[in-house]
Amino acid sequence: MDAFLIYPWLFPVFASLFGLIIGSFLNVVIYRLPQMMVTNWKQEFAEAFPEYDIPAPTRKEQISLSLPASFCPHCHHRIRIWHNIPLFSWLLLGGKCADCGERISIQYPLVELVTALASCIIAIHGGMTYYTLALLIFTYISIAAACIDLNQMLLPDNLTIPLIWLGLLLSLTHISPLPLSDAVIGAIAGYLSLWSIYWIFKLLTKKEGMGYGDFKYLAAIGAWLGWQTLPMVILLSSVIGIILGVTLLLIRKQVLIRKQGNQAFPFGPSLAIAGWIGLIWGAPIMSWYTSIALGV
Repeated sequence: MDAFLIYPWLFPVFASLFGLIIGSFLNVVIYRLPQMMVTNWKQEFAEAFPEYDIPAPTRKEQISLSLPASFCPHCHHRIRIWHNIPLFSWLLLGGKCADCGERISIQYPLVELVTALASCIIAIHGGMTYYTLALLIFTYISIAAACIDLNQMLLPDNLTIPLIWLGLLLSLTHISPLPLSDAVIGAIAGYLSLWSIYWIFKLLTKKEGMGYGDFKYLAAIGAWLGWQTLPMVILLSSVIGIILGVTLLLIRKQVLIRKQGNQAFPFGPSLAIAGWIGLIWGAPIMSWYTSIALGV
């Protein structure tokens, strides 16, 4: 700790390296957590409705975040330790598996790089405080949730619910500068705002515009930021959602649109980016917007 005080630049560097390591773990969470949830659902269904004679998941299907060891998704060969160094191994291997030669998704180094950069920004912004540690936790969970939603159109309760309770706990213990009343109202307002939009849209169109995971995630953001910042987060996430949607359309070259008609896009990544921006730069953004609105 004394070294961080003597050399202030050391803490952001340490946070960046730590972010690279955590980013590698987040890739495991992103890949395995949805599979673990499906396995649990199958197990619960088999136990609750034995009359349907649905087989329970086999031992081979049951995985965890730690077992089995990391493997190539193509050839299923176990990844060697020196081939599992965050970011650098992907670059040295040319983005290909060392055993089968198949390309490894660019998602893996991108998640590690984004996690490292976000960790560095938070370390510079917050310094060595307990709240900085909390912001890092929020960031890591948000990256995992956003990527899972992007891949699976799913925001797991395993990630969103703990974020809500952690935000409230930080206010309760005064680690967060946000008053507890604002955090509680923020969580309630965050959930009800998207819940109301969901039902209005469904009543008018008979279609579902978003999932319940989005409600819980905005509730978590409200618990961390307070109800006052929610309009900014919703507006910013809508703008980011449009940008991401257009980008995904360009990447996919509108193939899915031509074949399947309207294509759904996840809202979780937009909320994650907007919520993170609100946590880091929410105060100056709100001050800038207020000055413009009031003509100051």
